[in-house]
Amino acid sequence: MDLTLKLLLSALIAFVATALLSRPVIAFAKRAKASQTILFYVDKHEGKKGTPTMGGVMFLAGICIPVIALGREKLGIVALCVTLGYGLIGFLDDFIKVKLKRNLGLKAYQKIIGQLGIAAIVSAFCYTNDAIGSAVRIPFTDIYANLKWAYIPFCAFVFIAMSNAVNLTDGLDGLVAGSGSVYFAAFGIMIAFAAASAADGGRTLLAEEYSSLGVFSFAFFGALIAFLWCNSNPASIFMGDTGSLAVGGAAACVAVFSQNALFAPIIGIMFVVSCISVILQVLHFKRTKKRLFLMAPFHHHLEYKGIKESKIVSYYTVITLVAAIVALIAYTL
Repeated sequence: MDLTLKLLLSALIAFVATALLSRPVIAFAKRAKASQTILFYVDKHEGKKGTPTMGGVMFLAGICIPVIALGREKLGIVALCVTLGYGLIGFLDDFIKVKLKRNLGLKAYQKIIGQLGIAAIVSAFCYTNDAIGSAVRIPFTDIYANLKWAYIPFCAFVFIAMSNAVNLTDGLDGLVAGSGSVYFAAFGIMIAFAAASAADGGRTLLAEEYSSLGVFSFAFFGALIAFLWCNSNPASIFMGDTGSLAVGGAAACVAVFSQNALFAPIIGIMFVVSCISVILQVLHFKRTKKRLFLMAPFHHHLEYKGIKESKIVSYYTVITLVAAIVALIAYTL
């Protein structure tokens, strides 16, 4: 099957599967009273109390179909397994919140141990895999830096950072789904270029591996677009940590497996903003006992500045799109 057709088909299948699952998943979540507990200090979200959560299962199920059907090479399947692993950690966190009717699920150290465990395993896989190895491409150049033994801690850091950055960004209706869909589309295009280049160079096995990773990336794009349909403001369901941790793990997979980990903070610029704003807020408060932002992550600061939620989501998505175009230009130089 032609690569372009395969990638577009994977996005379409994931979109349709996720869309078809939306109504039964939302209905089940309502019957099970699996609703989101709103933090008391996020008073602007009081009206969201009772909205179903764990919607991440919807698009995780949606991506499984095209990846298993069309992207059966090692990289695509491993990326799917890693994503489901992070999703499982998020599901446990959400389940405890729902069961005990509180906003605290897994303790912070429990989540980190789980995230680090998966990151360590996948880092070792990357280091020993011929299609990935220990090299990363430097943006705006055609240079690949061989990190040698330092690659394993670097890779683990990417997974921990990305999963937590996406998790922190998941605070407004459609914020992660909007920015995330652009992120996966951009990486999907980059991976498609890599697959085509490998095929032209006679490296058939490498081309097939990249093709499977491209299927995974485009499937996530399609699934998140479908999820956005019911997650845009006002959301019918939240993705919960089930979804946000899985999206973060998947975002790290497409970046690391394609040797483009250094492109992740460019295309995922708004995920980086969320993470850095929290770090700066904590450090500034410890030093001065005053807040740097009205509330962190940064999207909540914008809310308290009076900007409408839908506007903030639009800003984040558009900025991600611009960053993605810059990254694609840098990739093709």
